[in-house]
Amino acid sequence: MIGPMRFNTIAISRHPPIAEIRLNRPADRNPIDRPFLDDLAAATAMLHDDDAVSVVLLSAAGDVFSAGAPDSGTPRSPGGEPPFRCLELMSQPVIALVEGDASGAGLELALACDVRIAAENATFSMPGIAAGAMPAGGGTQRLPRLIGHARAAEMILLGEPVDAASAMACGLVNRVAPPGEARDVTERLSRTMASRGPLALRYAKEAINRGLDMPLEQALRYETDLTVILQTTRDRNEGVRAFLEKRPPRFEGR
Repeated sequence: MIGPMRFNTIAISRHPPIAEIRLNRPADRNPIDRPFLDDLAAATAMLHDDDAVSVVLLSAAGDVFSAGAPDSGTPRSPGGEPPFRCLELMSQPVIALVEGDASGAGLELALACDVRIAAENATFSMPGIAAGAMPAGGGTQRLPRLIGHARAAEMILLGEPVDAASAMACGLVNRVAPPGEARDVTERLSRTMASRGPLALRYAKEAINRGLDMPLEQALRYETDLTVILQTTRDRNEGVRAFLEKRPPRFEGR
């Protein structure tokens, strides 16, 4: 087990099969700026290749998840890649724990995760329009894909905040937890997910994310291709044996 590894703007803790990336500038409301994007790119690249990690948790220190970019915009990621794309490209599922405000680029950061858990005090907003700006971190694309065109347009074009209950109702978050319980709920979900087959988790995430950018027939073929590959792995054989023997599976990630 490896203890916390520190960057300038985030902290990483690795406790296989789970790792956590924590935004770590609470005094500044965890801003989304170029130093943060540099650290995020380095952290996700490191964890992407870590076969011992099956699930990644994204959280934030302090009372605010992230107030977004200091100038209401979103800086470009290293290499010119769209901001937060590194989270979607991680092989492991990423679960966001949102406590407090997720505003502007802070919300866009959470949108790039696979699952979002919100505390009851969480709020979500795209306020840039009031300052003459527009989302530049994927918000105009990921938000409509997640909650539909009409609701996303309302959030972006009005810039008004949405509370956790409303976010849950429209599908922006997966679960809402009572005050003080959001971390426990998220950690339980992370452990449950991490107990699943690690290769199956990775292939399923790939099928979901890549399939959204394909015509349906092509996406279905891609899903079939990944399923065929998965059938040849030791983990799939172990899953079948464990089911027949009525015992928990012992996955190896191979």
